[in-house]
Amino acid sequence: MTRLVLVRHGETVWHAENRYAGLSDVALTPRGREQAGELAAWAATAGLTGVWASTLSRAVITATPSAAAAGVELRVDERLREIDFGQGDGLTSAEMHERFPEARAAFEADPAAHPLPGGEDPAAVADRFVAALEDVRAAQPDGRVLVVAHTTAIRLALCRLIGVPLGSYRRLFPSLGNCAVTELRLRDGQVAMLQFNSPIGADR
Repeated sequence: MTRLVLVRHGETVWHAENRYAGLSDVALTPRGREQAGELAAWAATAGLTGVWASTLSRAVITATPSAAAAGVELRVDERLREIDFGQGDGLTSAEMHERFPEARAAFEADPAAHPLPGGEDPAAVADRFVAALEDVRAAQPDGRVLVVAHTTAIRLALCRLIGVPLGSYRRLFPSLGNCAVTELRLRDGQVAMLQFNSPIGADR
């Protein structure tokens, strides 16, 4: 049995305006670094056997203190990175409605069938993210592993793992808090969600 703790990185400088951050390497705010410290305080007593992160700096910076606190080496995997939002990267929803209103409306109706212009196929994101989690599980077959990644990639992976349509990810999982905990149990090919979007530290 493997337990995977999926966590969105700490708050970034685009958070306040709710700008879409895909592959852009967006910096953490001071609050985001505080959240990384709170996650590390949790990690110190969480019984972790591994810590993995996306290659994007906001995930690596968030995960690094937790790996140190847990006494394990941080491992990174490009497959855990966020979805590429294409022309939507760096924009707010309102700005997208101004620049490409029809494409934005189609995205809102079914984000899996209609990714943002120039964006990555959500099914491909789910495939690569779940493949990375399978490799984590294989490396830690009886462990509890922290995986620090990104909100849309995590939500797409959750849909794939629990067997619901990818196009439902925005409705079923409307948001993930920065450094909030979503924990899965993988056993004999079956997936159970033990907790979802649970706050930690001072935010509890």
